[in-house]
Amino acid sequence: MPATFLTRLFGSRNERLLRQYRRNVQRINALEPQFEKLSDEQLRAKTVEFRERVAAGTTLDEILCEAFAVVREGGKRALKMRHFDVQMIGGMALHAGKIAEMRTGEGKTLVGTLAVYLNALSAKGVHVVTVNDYLAQRDAEWMGRLYRFLGLSVGINLPNLSREDKQAAYAADVTYGTNNEYGFDYLRDNMVFEPVERVQRGLNYALIDEVDSILIDEARTPLIISGQAEDNTELYAKLNGVVPLLDRQIGEEDPITGQGVEKPGDFTVDEKSHQVYLTESGHEKAEEILGRMGLIPPGSTLYDAANIALVHHLYAALRAHNLYHRDQHYVVQGGEVVIVDEFTGRIMAGRRWSDGLHQAVEAKEGVAVQSENQTLASITFQNYFRMYAKLAGMTGTADTEAYEFQEIYNLETVVIPTNRPSQRKDHQDKVYKSAAERDRAVVEDIKDCYSRGQPVLVGTGSIEASEHLAQLLTSEKLPHQVLNAKQHAREAEIVAQAGRPGMITIATNMAGRGTDIVLGGNVEKQCEFIVADENLDDEEKQRRVTALRSEWQSLHDHAIAQGGLHIVGTERSESRRVDNQLRGRSGRQGDPGSSRFYLSLDDPLMRIFAGDRVRGIMERLKMPEGEAIEAGMVTRAIESAQRKVEARNFDIRKQLLEYDDVSNEQRKILYQQRNAILDSQEVAEQVADLRAGSVTDLVHTYVPEQSMEEQWDVPALERALREELQIDIELKAWIEADQTVTDENVLERVLGEVNTRYQAKVDLVGVPNFAGFERMVLLQSLDQHWREHLAALDYLRQGIHLRGYAQKQPKQEYKREAFELFGQMLDAVKNEVTRTLMTVQVQTQEQAQSAAETIEQRAQSLHNLAFQHPEAMGGMLEADDADAQAQAEAAIAAAAAPGVQQVVNALPKVGRNDPCPCGSGKKYKQCHGRLS
Repeated sequence: MPATFLTRLFGSRNERLLRQYRRNVQRINALEPQFEKLSDEQLRAKTVEFRERVAAGTTLDEILCEAFAVVREGGKRALKMRHFDVQMIGGMALHAGKIAEMRTGEGKTLVGTLAVYLNALSAKGVHVVTVNDYLAQRDAEWMGRLYRFLGLSVGINLPNLSREDKQAAYAADVTYGTNNEYGFDYLRDNMVFEPVERVQRGLNYALIDEVDSILIDEARTPLIISGQAEDNTELYAKLNGVVPLLDRQIGEEDPITGQGVEKPGDFTVDEKSHQVYLTESGHEKAEEILGRMGLIPPGSTLYDAANIALVHHLYAALRAHNLYHRDQHYVVQGGEVVIVDEFTGRIMAGRRWSDGLHQAVEAKEGVAVQSENQTLASITFQNYFRMYAKLAGMTGTADTEAYEFQEIYNLETVVIPTNRPSQRKDHQDKVYKSAAERDRAVVEDIKDCYSRGQPVLVGTGSIEASEHLAQLLTSEKLPHQVLNAKQHAREAEIVAQAGRPGMITIATNMAGRGTDIVLGGNVEKQCEFIVADENLDDEEKQRRVTALRSEWQSLHDHAIAQGGLHIVGTERSESRRVDNQLRGRSGRQGDPGSSRFYLSLDDPLMRIFAGDRVRGIMERLKMPEGEAIEAGMVTRAIESAQRKVEARNFDIRKQLLEYDDVSNEQRKILYQQRNAILDSQEVAEQVADLRAGSVTDLVHTYVPEQSMEEQWDVPALERALREELQIDIELKAWIEADQTVTDENVLERVLGEVNTRYQAKVDLVGVPNFAGFERMVLLQSLDQHWREHLAALDYLRQGIHLRGYAQKQPKQEYKREAFELFGQMLDAVKNEVTRTLMTVQVQTQEQAQSAAETIEQRAQSLHNLAFQHPEAMGGMLEADDADAQAQAEAAIAAAAAPGVQQVVNALPKVGRNDPCPCGSGKKYKQCHGRLS
């Protein structure tokens, strides 16, 4: 009650911020007449003046009003667009490092120029982040006219650019690019072998367009750079043949009553958790089939240690057949399986699902199965974007996720008022019993709009659904345009026409991002297409452009008279944001508009969360076929289901982040160390420290600190030095000759000899030549062991939740063991670098250079790299218990393999009076037991 009273008295936090920003808008408006009098050169000179003031110590906040006034005036001259007052408010929120929620059509692209210009004055670079390459290129060219007019340079960071082009793009004052490309460039910069190969500079200020799509929808899985691993392609093809032999169980058994199974089977599908589980009979049947195929030896079971990988691949095949569907989750193009982004409907070229899922889908579709990949580097969007000194974002739908933005990114959401009041009418949902009834109602609604000349945008949940609806409209002889992942190249052209009277546009979620739908058609976009047409001469182009502009006004007035753009949703999305994004396409800048969602009880969201309840209501009311429920109660039930899904997805993202935070700290330390090595001219000091640490550990293994001579194993130490470092030192005779020798003297003697031998190698070829070789060995070793460490963390992560059965906190256990693994990795690097540099045979300068080049070539031969941002359900989430247990056992087997450090001591415990395991015949306490 007191909080409500104070809010009424002082206004909400959002209202207080808006009041504060409006005071600045008044100051900016007061400057407008003054800047209107300046010539273009004088206006451009303001940028130089601002930069000098910032360099002299003036803060950006102090020049905000002047800078915004300059951008507004520049916009009027370069773009023929004037920033509205509410756009000024949005710009202030972005500069303050907040998220500006602005309705669709309010001009977010133009708003971004205010904060970008102001923050670019510091000369540290500004990154504008978009959801796809098309928008990055479009916005860089469009808004670039304004930046260049004001004297700033603009770069575009696209995939597959050369290193020089990328460096030029990042060196610009303003850089446009996609979230994936920025993240991959960061990872690639930490894999280079020369400082000149880096492309990024410091991460200063990032402005994210469609911030909810990037920081929430795409943040459920990490970015991964991977190289080829072992080849199991034949196995996928064989297991693909097993799946059709297994039957799906219908219904789920109640653990108390034992009832609920409608049709017994070999596996169950849990659509909520997106998992497949083998039943007890399914395990037996799978074992029998695999035995017949010769994939498991007679008498062995599915969960024998040797068959663990087989279980994993079998589950991948089951999921590929039962959870991943063509034209919904992926498309097949050019003999390849290409993922479709479930949030935007766009094709994700070059992306692959992890954990063998992509290979299983390839086997299912009968295309060439590509090799599995090994992770070389990875980072989550959360941890990448949190490295920026300042982060801001803009979108039409952020308020429903305001808590997550604040919790994860420390970003406050500010709702910016519209320039004109919205006139869109959002009708209640209509729910039908079956998909066929729903489709008929959708077609009737579209037919009615078409007959009146009202433009319609139909939003579908998948490519499959959009093509099905297109067939229905074709049979009704209704002309329409289809916009889905298969028509990606025509996206802008189709959306530009979606507001013309009588136009019917069917779209997956991708239409909701980035391109404005203007009633009467986007005349500017149409003019651009005419100007770009090389088949027309200049006179014809001018004639067509003039005709278009005169025709547009009458089309615009007609569309408004018929009620504006009508939005038809054919199903509810998992997220309220995506639905709001679709609705927001209508009613821009105070235009009229309307929206309605048509649902059926067969829709995934209804079937999983609300179907039985609503179906019961319909049956009790004895509703005839074709009749729909239209009630606020149903709409609220659906939104409640969406909130459940959103909460679950938030938990997935938060859990991913909590686990990634552990490796993120390690990643920061490793990359910091790697960059220090890369930037230094020589690494002799670091190598000397590693050598001293490695030799000290080796000596202390056989001559423990502060120990008696009886506890020393000098012959074993001599043998270890000979085998590992190729150094012969007569320690035994020296110790016997001098009774005063201590363990410290032994260490000094060994270290002195090792350093002398090492210096002799350096002197042989000269310090400059050997320094390059040292650096290459150090970087190579760091990269190799970091890759193995990432693989070990993956295995650890997959099975760690089983610790919960032992009443242990899995996250704490993960942190503890990851820390131990990291320590072991650093020890392995130290020992390998020392061993490599001590045992290398170099006789001449030419051979030293040749050895360095060979190592560098080996490092750069990590070809066939894949850049992955797996789709949210692509095998990155918690597996089911049986599968996870299998993976945990696989992790133990993998940890015992060469090159992977093992956390658990695998040696049996030996009693002090037992025979020593080394085979000497002595008691343990008199042999190796003395060392402990």
